[in-house]
Amino acid sequence: MSAPADVHLVVGLGNPGSVYRGNRHNVGFMVVDALADHMGGRFKSHRSRADVVEGRLGPPPGRRVVLAKPRSYMNDSGGPVAGLRDFYKVPTGRIVVVHDDLDLPFGALRLRLDGGDGGHNGLRSITRSLGSRDCLRVRFGIGRPPGRMDPADYVLRDFSAAERKELDYSVDRAADAVEALVLDGLEAAQNRFND
Repeated sequence: MSAPADVHLVVGLGNPGSVYRGNRHNVGFMVVDALADHMGGRFKSHRSRADVVEGRLGPPPGRRVVLAKPRSYMNDSGGPVAGLRDFYKVPTGRIVVVHDDLDLPFGALRLRLDGGDGGHNGLRSITRSLGSRDCLRVRFGIGRPPGRMDPADYVLRDFSAAERKELDYSVDRAADAVEALVLDGLEAAQNRFND
């Protein structure tokens, strides 16, 4: 089944499996989980090596969206994303990637179109597989690692106790930002949500 041309593909980045569930690197999964809850949808396995929810965001009739969580590890996210793009016939400019960002303070959001990968291996894989940087991004700040901790170790650790107190609010705010991006466009969403 192909989707209409106005469909948005919203991809949350993370690593599959319960051991990674609370990691900072999995905040993209957390945001699309929140969106699925808002839509009343449940993720189902898709042949593109991703779990998806199809539905609508916003007041009726709403905008058609496909939420996705690649079942590959973060570093190989591009294959499933390209598979979903092709299956649903989504233009690259209607792909929204939600991901963690070390360069933003915890909970800060930054919405943008295109740009470099900033050393993020999931973004690098997606850019390579799509052959383009022209997708929308929702960057969710996780802050810098303390002291001399290796960033690779930091992103694979769970949020701290202090961060967990604010996490649900921050994830819901990021989900609202994605919804605004889909419904109102990039500039309007940036004006509301960019920190």
